[in-house]
Order: sequence, then structure tokens, then C-alpha cells
Amino acid sequence: MRELTTKQQTFLQVLFDEADGDYTKAKRLAGYSETTNPSEVLRSLKDEVLELTREYLAMNAPRAARAMINVLERPSELGNQHRLNAAKELLDRIGIQKTDKVEVSTPNGIMLLPPKNDRA
Repeated sequence: MRELTTKQQTFLQVLFDEADGDYTKAKRLAGYSETTNPSEVLRSLKDEVLELTREYLAMNAPRAARAMINVLERPSELGNQHRLNAAKELLDRIGIQKTDKVEVSTPNGIMLLPPKNDRA
């Protein structure tokens, strides 16, 4: 891991907390000058921000799973479709996806394959 300045470390610490994801607010809280462009700060910390974003989504995965269960428990509650869509999006992004099962069956257990090509 590379060495970060105190301002960079503070920026990353407040970004998902006090700053609520607002780069400009995180920049200000970290002590950068008002003239510093937030995109400059972000460009220098792109990899760290992406990693923290993955972690943040993963930390909220249990809430997404719980939201899906709440829809099952209270199917007529207003806003359920939005909650369900948001939960599915979050879980998809962290790699928990709906699995499609493909079942292959043959009536007699014999599978015909094309002839082997003898060219070598």
C-alpha cells in the first residue's frame, strides 16, 4: 500500500461518513484549500476510493438482504418495489446474484456427439 498524506487519509476517512459521499465537503473537512479542485484530489485517490466504495457496499449488503426479506414479510407496504430494486442492484454489484439453474436431461441417457476430426 502506498503512503498517503495526512490530508489524503482524512479525505478518505470522512468521505463515506461526515461528508456523505460529497467530494467537495470531504475536501473541505480534510483541510484542502478552497481553490483545490475536488477532481484533483479524487484523481490522486481513485484506487483507494474505489476500494472503499466496494467495502461500503459490502458493509451494507446485510441491509439489502434484510430489505428483500421485509418485502416478503410485508408485501403490500408502499415503496416495496423501489426497495427491492435497490437491494437487488446493491447485491448484484458486490457479486451476490440470482443464479439461473439449467437442468439437462435425456430420455434414455445417450448423448450423440459429432464425429471426431482425425486431422492432427
